Amino acid sequence: NGWPKLYLPELGVGFVFAVLVILLSHSEGLYQSRVDRRYLPGLLTKIMVWSTLLVEVAIQLGGFPISSRQLILSGLLSFGTLLVMRGWRGHAGRNGRSRKRIRNVLIVGAGASGREIAAYIECHPELDRVLCGFLDDSGPGCPGVLGPPAKLAAIARAKFIDEVIFATPHRPDLAQFVIRESRRNHLDVKVVPYFYGCEFQQPRLENLGAISLITLHTEKAPAAALFVKRILDFVLSTLALLLTFPLLLMIAAVVRLDSKGPAIYAASRVGRKGRRFRCYKFRTMISNAAEGKDLLRARNERDGPCFKVAKDPRVTHVGRWLRRYSLDELPQLWNVWKGEMSLVGPRPHPVDDFSRYQLSHFRRLDVMPGITGLWQVTARQHPSFETTMALDLEYIEQWSLAMDLKILFATIGVVARGTGS
Repeated sequence: NGWPKLYLPELGVGFVFAVLVILLSHSEGLYQSRVDRRYLPGLLTKIMVWSTLLVEVAIQLGGFPISSRQLILSGLLSFGTLLVMRGWRGHAGRNGRSRKRIRNVLIVGAGASGREIAAYIECHPELDRVLCGFLDDSGPGCPGVLGPPAKLAAIARAKFIDEVIFATPHRPDLAQFVIRESRRNHLDVKVVPYFYGCEFQQPRLENLGAISLITLHTEKAPAAALFVKRILDFVLSTLALLLTFPLLLMIAAVVRLDSKGPAIYAASRVGRKGRRFRCYKFRTMISNAAEGKDLLRARNERDGPCFKVAKDPRVTHVGRWLRRYSLDELPQLWNVWKGEMSLVGPRPHPVDDFSRYQLSHFRRLDVMPGITGLWQVTARQHPSFETTMALDLEYIEQWSLAMDLKILFATIGVVARGTGS
C-alpha cells in the first residue's frame, strides 16, 4: 500500500510531462513525414525546455514534493532518450527498407517532371525503386523512352513493372487512360499533381466528402508560446481578481453612490476574428451616455473610426478619477479569465467604431484583444488612429512572451502616473 502513496505525485508529474512533450512535438511538426535532421536537435531542445518550465510552474503552484533538480534531471534524461530513439528509428528504417522487395517503376512523361523524378530515384537507392524507363509520345529516339503511353500494358508486363508514375500535366485524357490501364493490370499508380507553378512544402491531402483537397501552405502559429500566454492570462487574472476583490467592491459602491445607474457597464465589443463579446467596465458616464454620442461626434478628437472627446460632459466625477488611473478597466479581468480577452493586446473597439473600419484595419483583429497594449504604453494620448494601427501591427508582427511582460511592467508605470483620460 505504500508504493502508490510514495510515487503517485512523481507518476502524475511524469504523465503530464510526457503529454506536454507529445503536444509540443506535434505543434512543432516532429510527427510529419519529412523533418529536416539539421533542425531536429534545436526543435527537441525547445520542446524539452518549454515542457520542463511548464511542469515546474505546475509543481510550484500545486505544491508537489518534487525538487527542481529532479525535474531538470528528468528533462535531460528525456531529451537524451528522444535523441536516441529518433536515431534508432532512422537506422532501423534504413535497414528495413534494404530488405524489402525492389519495385520496378515506369514513368509516363519524359518532360521536366519525369526527368526530375527519375534523377531522384537514381540518387536515393534507399527508396527500393528501380527506374525501368519512360513512356512518351516523343518517340524512341528520346533517351530512356520505351514507347508511347498506348503500349503501357505490353511494356509493363514485359518489364515486370510494379508502379506507374504519371508525370504529364495538362493531359486529363491521357491521365484517365493511364490510370485505367494501370488498374486493369494490377499496377500501383501515382500522379504528379499540377500546382500552377507555385512552390510548396509537404502538401497534405484532405477529403471533404467525395472531394479531395491538397494543402499547399499552412501558416505556422507559435502554438507553444500562445498556449503559455493563455496559461499566464488565466493564472494572473485569477490572482488579480482575488487580490483586488475588496477594491472592486469599494469602487462599485462609490460608482453607485456617485450617480444613478449600475456600477458595471457591459457593452458589445469586437474581438478576435470579428467575434462580438460583452466587455465589462466600471461605469464612468451617466446612464444614458450612449444617446448623446452622436451629438458629440462633431467634437471627436481622434482620427479614423475611433471616438474620443476631451472633457466629455457625460463623464461623472468619480468616472473621471477612475479613468485617470485606468481603474475602470479592472472588471475586464473577468473577460481575460473567460478567454475573451488577453492581458496584453490591441484594445477592443465598440461595434459602431468597428463599422467604420477600412479593410486594412481588420488586421488588428487577428489576435486576442487586450486590457493593455503597445499603444497604451507608448502613445496613449496620440490622437491619430493610424499611429494606433501602426503600433498594433508592430505588436502583432513582433509578438513574443517577453514583449508581453515588458508591456505589463510598463503599464504599471503608466497607470501610476495617472495619464488616462
